[in-house]
Amino acid sequence: MDSTDGTARTGSTLSHSPRADYLPFVDGLRAIAVIAVIVYHLRPAWLPGGFAGVDVFFVISGFVVSASVSRWDRGGLRELLAYFYARRMQRIAPALVACLLATMLASALFIPTAWLSSSNDMTGLFAFVGLSNFYLAANHADYFSPSTDFNPFTHTWSLGVEEQFYLVFPLLFFAWTRGGRWRQLALALFGLTLLCSLGDAWLRAQRDPGAAFYLISTRFWQLASGVLLFLGLSRWSASDALRMRLRRTANAGAWLALALLGASFWISAPGAFPFPGAWMPVLATLGLLALVQREHSRSLLSAGLASGAMVAIGQRSYSLYLWHWPVLVLLRWTTGIQSWPLALAAVVLTVVLAELSYRWVEAPLRYSPVLRQWPRIRVLAAGLVAIAACAAVSVVLVRSKPVVSLSTVMRHADEWYPEALKSLPERPGCIVSKSKRQDGTARSRVYARTGCAVEPGAPAPALFALGDSHALGYVTLLSEYVLRTGAPVTLYPNSGCSYANLRSPVESAACVAQHKAILADIARTAKPGDVVFLAALRLNRLSDQDGMPSEFDVFDSLRGRSAEQLRHKAELALLTELRTLRDAGVRIVFEAPKPLLPVPAFRCSDVFNAGNPVCAAGLSVSRSAMEDYRRPVVASLDRLASALDASVWDPFDLLCPGPTCTAARDDHPLFFDGDHISAYANRLLYPSFAKFILAGQHHQTR
Repeated sequence: MDSTDGTARTGSTLSHSPRADYLPFVDGLRAIAVIAVIVYHLRPAWLPGGFAGVDVFFVISGFVVSASVSRWDRGGLRELLAYFYARRMQRIAPALVACLLATMLASALFIPTAWLSSSNDMTGLFAFVGLSNFYLAANHADYFSPSTDFNPFTHTWSLGVEEQFYLVFPLLFFAWTRGGRWRQLALALFGLTLLCSLGDAWLRAQRDPGAAFYLISTRFWQLASGVLLFLGLSRWSASDALRMRLRRTANAGAWLALALLGASFWISAPGAFPFPGAWMPVLATLGLLALVQREHSRSLLSAGLASGAMVAIGQRSYSLYLWHWPVLVLLRWTTGIQSWPLALAAVVLTVVLAELSYRWVEAPLRYSPVLRQWPRIRVLAAGLVAIAACAAVSVVLVRSKPVVSLSTVMRHADEWYPEALKSLPERPGCIVSKSKRQDGTARSRVYARTGCAVEPGAPAPALFALGDSHALGYVTLLSEYVLRTGAPVTLYPNSGCSYANLRSPVESAACVAQHKAILADIARTAKPGDVVFLAALRLNRLSDQDGMPSEFDVFDSLRGRSAEQLRHKAELALLTELRTLRDAGVRIVFEAPKPLLPVPAFRCSDVFNAGNPVCAAGLSVSRSAMEDYRRPVVASLDRLASALDASVWDPFDLLCPGPTCTAARDDHPLFFDGDHISAYANRLLYPSFAKFILAGQHHQTR
């Protein structure tokens, strides 16, 4: 978080500085805020509302950035903009860019591409231009969701908010520097924008809590409150007698404000933004800034906040904030941070990196005598060029991941990631082409073969694949079917929905409409003899990609009266929906449940992550336990197959031929995570699948 000393340090600035005097206790408040954030991110249970430290930073930033130009008398708006933006560039950019670049490199080395990391690279690239908060909001990346914990750039959202505030601030503040009645205009401008921002935060939180958490329009009021406090204190005057009376009560008020801040760190909760969650830390910080300043160093509280240790931490709060999150995330991806020694190592590494950043990057460029002699426009231009160059290097790192990565997943991507095959060595000239179609909510990818002569004999049936990510996970197998048979395959991404999984009690209205559109599209396109392949996750996962085990007994979750009633209801719905296709002569093929793993394979595949606690359950599971687990679902599929004259293709035996189902075979991965198969497994299963489709065999009811 930007720890701009909007107040001047003695002996560290030019004479006639436009900045107000340095207030050491402000650094003490920054220390409290950054410690709260780090503790929360390390162990949320220790300080459930510690994320509210960011709210404290916002208020402080508004206060000190006002102080940074409070005595401006060096020219008009153009000069103010040049001075202000150049100073922000010197203050924010060096440490941020260094951290982003180092984190990009570490991510390329240790973090494989997956759903869990799908937004990482773009978040980092947007952070170079101060827009990561917009990217996170647009992608509905909830700050409190598990996937956020595995994005090493998530914390840059707050820096984006501050950078966007700084773009607007001097335009609103300029009136204040003109003095006289212009200052009333400045107060009115910040007051109006504060109210508008509060209104937007309140309304947007009802519709899109994720966006409300990240956006500048919903956070502006926090920074503006700090500005208004500074402006109000600057205009406030009182008699000596009143000053003495206020000074006697300021100490008690400051302690009450500190207690309120501590309470906000403990009771603030996700989803409580902006009311009441953000109100408490904002009011507490405003109280501390106002009251401690009034009673100066006359109390134990003000002396404590201005102590050497607190000031030292506060001065490094920006670097601490920058580095703590990438350190925690990269350890989550590798060794884990669950144990006490690893948690302590994370704190030590954070402190070391922050100190190096502060001493060798942040402070030298911030107080550089060389840069101080440059014209402000030149400083700004140099900063923009440096940011652009480092962003370009980061783009190269992102694109070079398969080459530079230490992860076996990235180095052997052709075996781990199911992707559509382009061609086959034994069929030169045959190429798979992909086109996209959309009819209303029915989006599809059509794979077809080009460059080959028509196969002799009866044509193979066209395939239509529908389900969820597990249907998409067969894209390598399906594209091989296209290359070898010449028959087209239409794959429906079915974004955000799952079809025929037999375990979802209620589908959203959007999913129901999407499925109707897809089935209608298949009915219009398919010919008699064509095949609809329905693949989906029909078992409850043993674990997710974040490695968290299920909170209930998974192996018993598909048994019992309620589970049976749910499947029976789902069977009746599928019978109604699929009869039209059956009556039109379209063959329906269900995929029987595959084995599942207790841990995500891609996260436990290397020396540097194999010891992670998320891998403790192991990369194997008992075949007998899995067969017993899936038996109720197999029975449901058999009933559907009998009623619809459909068939069930079962990949289980090929993926688990022995008494134990494992994640790999002969050093080749069978699974990508805990339930999606790998590209290697796709190729392993293809002969069985092609034989089943071309022969039209029916699965025997068990």
